[in-house]
Amino acid sequence: MSTPLFDLHQFWVNIVTPEKIALYVKILLILFIGIPLVGFIKRLTGRLIKDKFSLQSEMLIKRFVYYIGMMIIFISVLNEMGFKLSALLGAAGVLGVAIGFASQTSFSNIISGIFLISEKPFTVGDIIQIGDTVGYIISIDLLSIKVRTFDYRFVRVPNENMIKAEIVNLTRFDTRRVNINISVAYKVDLNKVFTILKDVAAKEPMAMKEPEPVIFIDKFGNSGIDIMFGVWGNTENFVELKNALYMKVKERFEAEDIEIPYPHIKVANTEDSLIPVGVQMRSKAEA
Repeated sequence: MSTPLFDLHQFWVNIVTPEKIALYVKILLILFIGIPLVGFIKRLTGRLIKDKFSLQSEMLIKRFVYYIGMMIIFISVLNEMGFKLSALLGAAGVLGVAIGFASQTSFSNIISGIFLISEKPFTVGDIIQIGDTVGYIISIDLLSIKVRTFDYRFVRVPNENMIKAEIVNLTRFDTRRVNINISVAYKVDLNKVFTILKDVAAKEPMAMKEPEPVIFIDKFGNSGIDIMFGVWGNTENFVELKNALYMKVKERFEAEDIEIPYPHIKVANTEDSLIPVGVQMRSKAEA
């Protein structure tokens, strides 16, 4: 009879021994007790540091505590399985050097994340604009910033890009000015237009009385005179105030017979214009 390549009975006898069973029980106890304990310590840390740091700093501290706790559990399990800690650290050092050369971008993002956290140009919950992307900051991590746009798209921006890019924080201050560009016809009395706009701002409940609204002539446009109408309000009411001002201005202009011009294009299509210039001159000379 040929000897089987794998003896299942002998394998079972080797792994099911009193010593092995005791080892398995220790590992299970470490996992079943350690993982919930790390979660509890993370939540407890969150309660202790709440309102003492910025929101992004609190998130980073809690994650740091969680990762340290999980690392301790991982090392404890390896120690119970017979791995020597010194050899493990040596292997981790060699592996760390290799990973370091292959992960320069990640380290650059981590350093950029530390700078962003220390500088605090924005916090979790702020509305920022990065290029064409506008949305709420939902997370600030060491590697990237997570943004949720108004139409619920998830955008991840590496910290290295955040350091290099121009970032506009739309909610950094409690007050913000709503700027509306208005165009009126050249024949309109501008003093009357200014009076109407001041009255619209004064009667709008969401508009602030101080600072006063900003109204000035921006330029002479192709179809009319362009006017900038700026009204101050609370940042949280920005969209509502902007919509209200647009509707009120349109209603008042219609009531006061103020014309809002629009571009006109005049197309001339005469019989002579369809004939080349040289042909026209030759025809006239022959006549």
